[in-house]
Amino acid sequence: MSDASRVQGVATLSPGRKTALFDVALATRNQTALLTAMPHPYTDLPDTAFWSRTAGVPGFDMRQVSAGNDGFVIHATDRIVSAGSCFAQHLARLLPTRGFNYLVTETGPADRQFGVYPARFGNIYTVRQLLQLFERAYGLFAPREHVWRWCDAYVDPFRPNVEPNGFATLDDLLADRVSHLAAVRRMFEQCDVFVFTLGMTEAWVSDVDGAVFPLAPGVHGGPEGESDCRFHNFSVPEMVDDLRRLIGNLRLLNPSVKLVLSVSPVSIAATYEPRHVLVSNSYTKAALRVVADMVTRDDDLTSYFPSYECVAGHHTMGRYFQADMRHVTPEGVRDVVDYFTGLYLAQGPATEIPARVSPAAQTTRSERDQWYEVWCDEEQLTAP
Repeated sequence: MSDASRVQGVATLSPGRKTALFDVALATRNQTALLTAMPHPYTDLPDTAFWSRTAGVPGFDMRQVSAGNDGFVIHATDRIVSAGSCFAQHLARLLPTRGFNYLVTETGPADRQFGVYPARFGNIYTVRQLLQLFERAYGLFAPREHVWRWCDAYVDPFRPNVEPNGFATLDDLLADRVSHLAAVRRMFEQCDVFVFTLGMTEAWVSDVDGAVFPLAPGVHGGPEGESDCRFHNFSVPEMVDDLRRLIGNLRLLNPSVKLVLSVSPVSIAATYEPRHVLVSNSYTKAALRVVADMVTRDDDLTSYFPSYECVAGHHTMGRYFQADMRHVTPEGVRDVVDYFTGLYLAQGPATEIPARVSPAAQTTRSERDQWYEVWCDEEQLTAP
């Protein structure tokens, strides 16, 4: 029945009948108002629990968010280290400029990837790769496939790009690995805070012993014989188990170490799954975000830092992405590091989230160049 028909029908009713209908309508309205006014589980929640009161407000800035890390602080004297995908390199380079005590245990020439991370392990894309780095450092895992060839040079398959031209001899590679793993042990044992940026779920795994490589064989070096590697896309349960094992092992050596987990906002460069890269990227980010959430929920010494939400959340309307909609702008990197500083650094005014200023007031050309001198193994997948 149309509204016009309803109005016409009411008009033909007797006065008594009209009064009864209006009484029912008034009672229904009053009951609805009463129900609305009744307390419910969401009544007393803060504004931050509601999209329309925070993220839905024009001018919303992610750096206003506490991220639920109450009580989790990093002191200026705490030795902080980081690892993860290529986006994690920004933290390694900029945290020392924000007042953090960044620990470096392996030093050498910058053009040979020293100083990119605390130790020269390169990008660590998957949780299993980080777990195996720990196990290799402490003699708990010795992969069968321990060297690759690239033209006339030797390549460490677990950090294939740390030597731009590869190692001249096998002895050079093995000697460097010994000193490198010693530096890795110092990093794990001496750090007070470990920041890990989760970046990938896809990997190439040895069928022989399960060793995980950051690149597929053939991209930048490969075994001299036929490779026994296969593609594997890690599931959430696998990654949660790996991360919990890593944390458990680390705490045996370093019981009080704190961990900060984040998810890289940089989209994956390529997928080996038989589907569009956009679909694979959605799985990757969703799975990694779930892993970080599950692990931080049951560990009071582990915090989640929302760098992914800060950059990739649709409330930003894409302003933090470059034209390729994959790489993060210098301003995005700066805001993420400022956000990290405001959330965690415990020293007076630094605990307040810095107000957003214009890029021209804070960003110099040299800073932009520094931010983008990062090495991503993934980029080699798209090379002609």
